[in-house]
Amino acid sequence: MAFSNELSLTLRLFLKAYRWREINPTPWSPAKKPLSECKLAIGSSAGFVLPGQKPFDDGFKGGDPSYRWVPSGSKVEELIETHRSQSFDHSGLAKDPNLGFPLDRLRALEKSGIFGELNKRHVSFMGSITAPGRFIAKSAPGFAQELVEDEVDIALLVPV
Repeated sequence: MAFSNELSLTLRLFLKAYRWREINPTPWSPAKKPLSECKLAIGSSAGFVLPGQKPFDDGFKGGDPSYRWVPSGSKVEELIETHRSQSFDHSGLAKDPNLGFPLDRLRALEKSGIFGELNKRHVSFMGSITAPGRFIAKSAPGFAQELVEDEVDIALLVPV
């Protein structure tokens, strides 16, 4: 996370004028079974793609609302970060993609029995979407429905 004095004047002015969206009430659903029996999926706004997947389009006005699936067996070190925001230092994600897509950490927790199992796939999408209407109306319900079809019980949302 950057301090405001580390950001360009243009970005500071943009953030000051930006109309932040408040969602009230916060969407929430209590777990229906113990964590040790739950199937878990990752949802990350780090904008990661795998080699061969189409990168997120940083020229899309208001932010690219699409998403990419990352299979559970993927190697985290092969993830390519395509996050469009210049308001944070990307070097940490480059050194350890687990910071934004903690697949290796969750594999270890799964092995230790903290939760039941990892889903067969996880969702990656772009953060810093300044016009989220398309994402909220189409993309999020689309991948949420697919996670329901995968019988995912819980999702770990990793905001970047």
